[in-house]
Amino acid sequence: MTSHALNAGQHIEYIESMKVRAILFDAYGTLFDVHSVALLAEQLFPGQGERLSLLWRDKQIEYTRLVTMSPEPDTHYRPFWDLTRAALQFSAERLGLTLDAAAEERLMNEYRHLSAFPENRDVLAELKRRGVPAGILSNGNPEMLDVAVKSAGFADFLQHVLSVHTTRRFKTDPAAYALGPVAFGLPAREILFVSSNCWDAIGATWYGYSTLWVNRSGAPLDRLGIEPTRIGRSLRDVFDCLPRPAARTAAAPSAP
Repeated sequence: MTSHALNAGQHIEYIESMKVRAILFDAYGTLFDVHSVALLAEQLFPGQGERLSLLWRDKQIEYTRLVTMSPEPDTHYRPFWDLTRAALQFSAERLGLTLDAAAEERLMNEYRHLSAFPENRDVLAELKRRGVPAGILSNGNPEMLDVAVKSAGFADFLQHVLSVHTTRRFKTDPAAYALGPVAFGLPAREILFVSSNCWDAIGATWYGYSTLWVNRSGAPLDRLGIEPTRIGRSLRDVFDCLPRPAARTAAAPSAP
């Protein structure tokens, strides 16, 4: 069931049908803004920063798919950090940019410390306050994720930080998504998987998660005959997938 706007009665019925008991977030593109590198890229290559950022991201994801779909994925697997560097090198060459060693290291270091989207910290803090277990399930290798999570100040809000590195398979391979139910000890349908990448939300839906696609840019839905469980525009939309907090009742005045 995909829902964009529900009345109060529908909302309660919808939430009861989802039975979300934990939340998993994608990291890159969802919690961390992969295009925050464009500012530094523009400083290094005036007029080309946005183009470099976009091509870099596209090639990075393409490489994860090529590796996982190869006849021998265990043999061809490379950590996400290595594929990120390879994608940067390709993208600079494709755009005719001279990427010397110093510029490459500056851009890779910027990727290591990507900016978090502004609403994310408050959302994670509120989930912890409500007692909703939360975690990350990411293509990123453990070292990348450790730096990114600590740099953003998210460590205290996350029960699990799961990397596909242990499976040597990138999303959307089922082995990658299987990490979540094992970690939380819950069936996939009781875990809300949240991603700003439509392909990732669809892959998680195929696997069996309840899903939220955070469509910040207003992009069209991928035409694959399936939709995420819900579509939103901000990470705050996770709260529409959870039961509403019980209203606090004011204490009755004491009898004189």
